[in-house]
Amino acid sequence: MSKLLSEFTVGESGKITAVKGEGRIRRRLFDMGVTPGAELTMRKKAPLGDPIEITLRGYELTLRKAEAACVEVEI
Repeated sequence: MSKLLSEFTVGESGKITAVKGEGRIRRRLFDMGVTPGAELTMRKKAPLGDPIEITLRGYELTLRKAEAACVEVEI
C-alpha cells in the first residue's frame, strides 16, 4: 500500500518509493536525503499538521506539509 508522507500519522513507518514535485522543491528534498529506497518514521506532527518531523537515515528532519505531499511512501 502506498500513500503520501503528508497523510501519515505519528508512529507510522515506510520506505520512500518516489519523490514528485518540480524544480527547487524536488532538488531540496534530494539534498536532505529524501530519496527513493530510504526508510522513514513519522515522529511528530504539529497541532495543525504543519510542520511534521520524521526520522530519516538516522537523523530528525522537519518538513512542511507541501514538501511532504511530494513524497510517496510504501507502508
